[in-house]
Amino acid sequence: MKTLRQFSAFVMTFLFVSVLACAAGQSQAKETAAQYVDDTAITTEVKTRIFAQKDLSAAEINVETYKGTVQLSGFVSNPAQIKKAEDVAKSVKGVKNVDNSIKLKN
Repeated sequence: MKTLRQFSAFVMTFLFVSVLACAAGQSQAKETAAQYVDDTAITTEVKTRIFAQKDLSAAEINVETYKGTVQLSGFVSNPAQIKKAEDVAKSVKGVKNVDNSIKLKN
């Protein structure tokens, strides 16, 4: 009987520690609410500034932000537009890095 209680206590402790470890791993991978708001504000500002550029088409350039890193993607007509979009993104406050994946149209 004592062995059964010890085994049960061991199993319960193991399960408890496992649940805590999983929860800790998940919380590190997710953005906090403040990070999400900051990233949303950065994305909005980058899109707004791209839209304001006469030689860039906001409809052709996608913008996403995660923890201050801006991801640019889409297709444009010339290499100067790729550089211009990257420069615009870098000029926004809070941008830590720009990953420019914009491609030229064929």
